[in-house]
Formats: sequence, C-alpha cells, structure tokens
Amino acid sequence: MSMFCFQCQETVRNVACTVRGVCGKTEDVSNLQDLLIFVSKGVSYFAHIAHQQNIPCDFADTFMFEALFMTITNANFNDSIIIEKIKEGQKVREQIKNILETHTVNIPESLPKEATLTSTTDEQIIANSLLASILNEQNEDVRSLKSLILFGVKGMAAYVEHAHNLGKRKKSSFAFMHKALSETTRTDITVDELVALTHECGLYGVEVMELLDNANTSAYGNPVATKVNIGVKNNPAILISGHDLKDMEELLIQTEGTGVDVYTHSEMLPAHYYPAFKKYSHFVGNYGNAWWKQKEEFESFNGPILFTTNCLVPPNETYKNRVYTTGASGFKGCIHIPDRVEGKAKDFSQIIAHAKTLPAPTEIESGEIIGGYAHNQVMQLADPIVDAVKSGAIRKFVVMAGCDGRMKSREYYTEFAKKLPQDVVILTAGCAKYRYNKLELGSINGIPRVLDAGQCNDSYSLAVIALKLKEIFNLHDVNELPLVYNIAWYEQKAIIVFLALLSLGIKNIHIGPTLPAFLSPNITKILVEKFGIASIDTVDEDMKNLIENN
Repeated sequence: MSMFCFQCQETVRNVACTVRGVCGKTEDVSNLQDLLIFVSKGVSYFAHIAHQQNIPCDFADTFMFEALFMTITNANFNDSIIIEKIKEGQKVREQIKNILETHTVNIPESLPKEATLTSTTDEQIIANSLLASILNEQNEDVRSLKSLILFGVKGMAAYVEHAHNLGKRKKSSFAFMHKALSETTRTDITVDELVALTHECGLYGVEVMELLDNANTSAYGNPVATKVNIGVKNNPAILISGHDLKDMEELLIQTEGTGVDVYTHSEMLPAHYYPAFKKYSHFVGNYGNAWWKQKEEFESFNGPILFTTNCLVPPNETYKNRVYTTGASGFKGCIHIPDRVEGKAKDFSQIIAHAKTLPAPTEIESGEIIGGYAHNQVMQLADPIVDAVKSGAIRKFVVMAGCDGRMKSREYYTEFAKKLPQDVVILTAGCAKYRYNKLELGSINGIPRVLDAGQCNDSYSLAVIALKLKEIFNLHDVNELPLVYNIAWYEQKAIIVFLALLSLGIKNIHIGPTLPAFLSPNITKILVEKFGIASIDTVDEDMKNLIENN
C-alpha cells in the first residue's frame, strides 16, 4: 500500500484508504499529513513538560492546533503548505526544547523518535513521511485507542482555533492536548492508561466546546430562531463555506456597500442565527446543501467560493479558479488568503473584486428553512416544551446530530426522520441536518419538530439542553430523559463530540452509517459493554428499538 488512512467514515471497505483517499487526497498528501502529526507529537512532548513546569509556550500551543487542524479530513490538500508546516514544527520543537534547557528543566536522555526527527530539505521530508504511519504500532488495541485519542484531539484543535480567532484561550485545554499527543509517543503505555486518557479527552472536549460557545455568543450574541432564505437574488455574490465566524464577520464588513451579496454554504448556515450578522442587508441566504454536493452546486453558484476551514472537495477545473482558501484549508491551484497580521482583518479585496466580474447565482431551490435553536433559545421555550412532554404532546426527543456524507447508506437518516411519529422532536447540529431540515415535518404546539442548534461544535448545546431538562424534570440520571441518540459521523470533529457525550455519562448512542474503522474488536466491545454503543440497523428496526420500545 502507498498510504494508510482510516480517520473518516468513508474509508475504503470500512478498513482504510491505501492508494488514494476517498476524500481526494493523494498518497503524498496523506503521508505528509502523517509526518506533520508525527512532528506535532514531538513538539507536544516538550510542550507538555513546559506546561507541567508552568513555563509559557504560546507559540507551541498555536503551532499544535494549527497543524492538527490542517490534517483533518477535507481541510488541506496542498503538499507544499504541509511541507512548510513540518519545517516550522521542527523549529518550534527545538525552540521549546531550548527554553526548557535555559530553565534547567531535566529532559530525559531517552527521547521518543517523534522528538528527534530532523528533515531539513523537502526531499528528506518526503523520504521520511513513511516513518510516521500508525501501522508502526503493532498492538491493534493500543493502535485503536491511540487513534481514537489523536482524532479526538484533532477535533478539539478545530474548535480551539475558532475560539482563538475570537480571542478566547484556555491554558488547561492546551495542556491536555499536549499531554495527550505526548502520551501517544509512549511505547510502554497500557490499554488501561489509554482508556483513562480517552475519558479525559472527552472531558476536555466539553471544556473546548464550552469555550467556543462562549467565544461565539460573546462576540455575536445568542442564536435566535431564524428563517433563512434558500433562494437567490440578482446581485453578484460570494459563497462562504466552512465554520469560522470571524472570517464570516470580516467578509461581511468588507463586502458592505460593494453590491456583492454573501451566501452561506453547508456548515456556515448557522451564521444566520446570530444577532450580530442580521444587520447586514447583503447577507441574503444559504445556497445548496451539505458539503459533499458542492461539485454540482458550485457550478451553478457562478461566483467565487471562500473556504474558511475543512469540508473542501477537490474542485472541478470548470470552477477551480473561483475557489479561494484561507486558514487551515488549502488546495494547489486555488488562491490562498493569508492569515491576519498584527491584529488586522484578513484582506478579502481580491475575492470581492473577482465576484464583481461574475454573474449572480443560478437559483436551484426556493423557500426558507428554520434554525437557531441553541441552548439559550431552547431554554426560553422550556415551559412550553415541559408542558408538551407532560401532556404527552411530545413523547420523545431524538438527537440526530453529526455529519453528512456521500454514501448511499446515509439515506437512512432521511427515511428515519420521515418515519418518526408525529409526537417526536429531532434535536440536531452539524451538516447531518441537511438530510431532513427541508422536509415538511411540521410542529408540535408551535415547537418545530426539527430544532437545529447550529454547527457540529454546537452539539455542545444539545448536551446543555439534555442536562437542563434532567434538572427541570428532577431526574437522577440524564439517561432517564425521553431522549435517544441516533448520530451520523464523518470526521474527527464528530469524534470529539462523541467522546464528550460519553464523558457526560450519556449512554446507548447509536452511530452510523458504520462504526469507525479504527476501532479494534476489543475496543468496540468495551464501548458496547460500558456505554451501550451500537451501530445503526434498518430504519424499521431502529424505529422499534429507539422510539417504540425505548
């Protein structure tokens, strides 16, 4: 095999991509990303010691989350950018090591290979990229848990970066992330130690999502119930995709008064729910569906597309010249908008000028969709929701959060939503919503039967809602609520959400379309026996098990 990647749900035969990624990444990009993770672990080995000694290492913290975010599925396909990040990582590693030495901190003589690898040229980096394969870990249970922890930390890195861009940081989160990466370099670590570290990863996942929730709401207000236009207007426009709300804000400011409209795509849809963005009259709607449909939908959008984070599919040549990337995202041949300098805003003038030369979007649908039911908005509806539950108008809530994807088996989630009894309400977050958020599912006593909390990181809101309802109903255990979990996953941000839910004591989560390929049989057995984790079955069987008999 020329590569080995099993970090997402769409791995070949639910084992691994070994020739080319289903996501579109080449073997070279895959192997270089593995090496970037390898180098990041070396940085974290020393940064973990620094955090233990309370020695500041902000530069190592920043490098770590930027590097990990770059390796998330569908984020960065540009081997040149990844090579430069590997070189930066080696410099950061030596810098933090030197700082420790100046503080006369005792550094063990025997270092893991991740803390010593040096590749000074592009050729050496490419040659060394195969050294970093996860297959070098021979014990499959250890490999499984190390992968679960790594992918959880990758998900944390995405949320940490968004919060960081809004000026919110938490030292404890960085300390744990370095600790987790450092621990995965150990060759003597046991399964029991890794299980404990996995639980800890979930706890810090909750901390990170709470941090980002605070960052978003303090900057832009609490999301409110909002009807979002899915048609188009007649002005030239920019389509913004990804997850970064700071990029969203700066683009809206710079396009104001230019005659260029702004539309959201996929996971950027929830930007419409924030009060701060409602003042922009040129912020006109959402275009298209989940990330995997972008090839056909970008053709008809006509204007330029800005990727702020992951969820980029390698673009067709017919519209590639209209794709711009920024932040952790990247693709060769697409213009990359540089990061902010000295606290200034990013410069979006080039994409705005490009938009002015192109026709308005072609309409592909019309109407409205509703969302904005994050925890603050739902708690404002607490009385009618409690009344509806007590009266029997609402029998059950089902959490159908997570990710969407290409596989035909994901039609399961649309069919499941259609077949739900009329007294069941869906709680959702993430792009999984696109499987059912345009269905006419109606409402119960004025409460929509699909309550969309927002982006994948807003799954935190669903946990807050569950814990608040537990308190309102005076229950001892959150699992006593009339609430079940039928979650779709695709990439690493869903993994940290999953671990966070487990750390909160939530059990009996159904996951699909398949369980992660990186889980060994023994680790899967632990999850099943301890937490009641299950894979999805047929729609009818799961309807019986989750709704009728639960």
